[in-house]
Amino acid sequence: MYKIVNKRELNPTVTMMDIYAPLVAKKAQAGQFIILRADDDGERIPLTIAGYDRDGGTVKIIFQIVGGATMRLNRKSAGEYISDFVGPLGCATKTDGLKKVCIIGGGVGCAIALPVAQKLYGQGALVHSIIGFRNKELLILEDEFKACSDKLTVMTDDGSYGRQGVVTVPLKEALESGERYDEVITIGPLIMMKFVVEVTRQYNIPTTVSMNPLMIDGTGMCGGCRLTVGGKTKFACVDGPDFNGFEVDFDEAIARSSMYADFEKRQRDLCCNLFKKEVN
Repeated sequence: MYKIVNKRELNPTVTMMDIYAPLVAKKAQAGQFIILRADDDGERIPLTIAGYDRDGGTVKIIFQIVGGATMRLNRKSAGEYISDFVGPLGCATKTDGLKKVCIIGGGVGCAIALPVAQKLYGQGALVHSIIGFRNKELLILEDEFKACSDKLTVMTDDGSYGRQGVVTVPLKEALESGERYDEVITIGPLIMMKFVVEVTRQYNIPTTVSMNPLMIDGTGMCGGCRLTVGGKTKFACVDGPDFNGFEVDFDEAIARSSMYADFEKRQRDLCCNLFKKEVN
């Protein structure tokens, strides 16, 4: 059992928790992930490590409440326990040798991008961050990004906060004005990462994307997280989750990501109905 040390709502659909898991905290690195179960009969869900405190023995997770499993997790409070917390899994984000980097996060993907930005900033790299959200209500982690960015641009689709538009707008403006980065690292919705790559490809700027397809066992055995990268089959849980964005088949990944959309909706509706009955 793993204790929830702290819980905080970042916006109406995104929650942050610090989990006491000293063995995981001891080895965790930016870019890696864990697999947890909220309860003994719960679903296994992968969540990228959003931070860690080696001295305190805690690991930070940030998750969006989108289905039955995350709804069950979100019902738990600080002081309660979750059943399983396995990790760290996957490969850490490579940051050695990078001197000037653009970090691009979209929505809850900003939770994954933040520890990467923090690590690079701590290593002395020049960090330009661009974070995007649908609207002001969904904004998360702005202060945290300010603290580890030499330049921060906030975008909202509707213009309710920061600049109006998508994250590729300031990226393209920077590249057109002559900015050059050792690497662009982008984390967020598949369609967002696809278009970031289309922009950086024009300027031959190395681009890393963090892929989060369906995962079950986290060891590469189930094959659920397979991707086509450079014409070859790769597994996000053991070969990634970071990949060369120029080589990822985004159209295939987007198609596969929607395969279980109807099932996920039914499960969410089922959980909502069960919770309503419990409350009543």
